[in-house]
Amino acid sequence: MTTQARRPVRLLEVVPGPAGVAALIAALPAALAGHGPALGLAPSGDAEHARRSREAVLAGGAVVDDDVAVVVATSGSTGAPRGVMLPAASLLASANAALERLGGPGAWTLALPVTSVGGLQVVLRALVADVEPLVLGSVGGAGRFDPAELARLTWRLDPSLPAYTSLVPAQVARMLDDPGGLDALRAYEAVLLGGARTPAPMLERLRAAQVAAIPTYGMTETSGGMVYDGRPLDHVGVTVLDPDENGVGRLALSGATLARGYLGDEAATHERFVDGRHLTGDLGRVRDGVLEVIGRLDDVVQVGGVNVAVAAVEDLLLGACDDACVLASDDERWGSRLSAYVVGGPSDEVLAALVSDALGPPAVPRTWARLEAIPHLPNGKPDRDRLRALG
Repeated sequence: MTTQARRPVRLLEVVPGPAGVAALIAALPAALAGHGPALGLAPSGDAEHARRSREAVLAGGAVVDDDVAVVVATSGSTGAPRGVMLPAASLLASANAALERLGGPGAWTLALPVTSVGGLQVVLRALVADVEPLVLGSVGGAGRFDPAELARLTWRLDPSLPAYTSLVPAQVARMLDDPGGLDALRAYEAVLLGGARTPAPMLERLRAAQVAAIPTYGMTETSGGMVYDGRPLDHVGVTVLDPDENGVGRLALSGATLARGYLGDEAATHERFVDGRHLTGDLGRVRDGVLEVIGRLDDVVQVGGVNVAVAAVEDLLLGACDDACVLASDDERWGSRLSAYVVGGPSDEVLAALVSDALGPPAVPRTWARLEAIPHLPNGKPDRDRLRALG
């Protein structure tokens, strides 16, 4: 799977805000062209997430194959972050396939951190179009995401080009609560949604309001989103491994956008990158050519001998609350127990009845915590480690 590794990795600590994005844009063309070291992207600062990301993209001084341009850390939402080695050809294949699906190059607003693959791909698509993205001041944690700022930048985009942006559901929720947010979202030819599952009620509301919302599926190991609205981009493929009677099985992804593997971790590389495919940790099925992601392999737990899909419980709560996250933990008596963290919505009793009616009594969380906000990682995924620390 690997060739002779002889390209060093240079750490690029991306400072928050537009200045950090500008530094990446200045350094990225040389890395893509194979000049000098590959770039290891990580946030600056003393936060634990930033520190772990820096360790992942350097891996103690490991070197990479000549064609690897960028090393990006996984989110670490399901374990320690890993440095994913992304060849220039894979990154550009993803950017070009996305633009082909969208209908051509355009003008982008950037609201995601560029140290995650979602934000990095916005930069790459903008570079392919030879149009610099308009960057929110909050990017990379410089401040709280401001829906009004995104709306202002939207109206500053070149009107002669299609307008695109990429957001996580938590940002979309704030746009929908802002007086000018919905009008701004309607101005885009496409609003790509990624980083976390988009709640069905949110997607229905966006489409009812004629927002061109496109849920995407992909990951750092695939150079970003490779399935748009359930349908794979050109030159990539989705396979369901060992499907059950309902057609549900582990998802394997293939094609031109795949990463080389994990920096400094040959065991994990050989485990997850097999025969030209990336073996994901997700369950899904394909019906009439459309992918449905069911949840993660480790999201199905046993509660009192009954299989419970944690993601299904979370989706129900997301439909009834402002935000929600559900975690599973070991339980000596029941095997597993669920804990729900919710923002807004009806009472715990009403939510428990909703879950019980839809999924059965074993799926009802044993504990409930009311929060003012769900903590999120920079890429928009819930910060499950912080939630677990709350008890």
